[in-house]
Amino acid sequence: METLQKSALVITVIGAINWGLIGLFDFNLVEMIFGHMTILSRIIYTLVGLCGIINLGILFYHLEDK
Repeated sequence: METLQKSALVITVIGAINWGLIGLFDFNLVEMIFGHMTILSRIIYTLVGLCGIINLGILFYHLEDK
């Protein structure tokens, strides 16, 4: 489970960096690499969203431990 958590965190951070680039410079790295809303870019966005949900679950799991 620790590997899944770390992998999800890395993907979420990469997604956050992409959002930062969009907000600061109007530059979408995913779109530049994979194209505008291609199937591959949609998979990337979905994966980042799923990893965010996994991280949210991890947050609440650790809050219950304390």
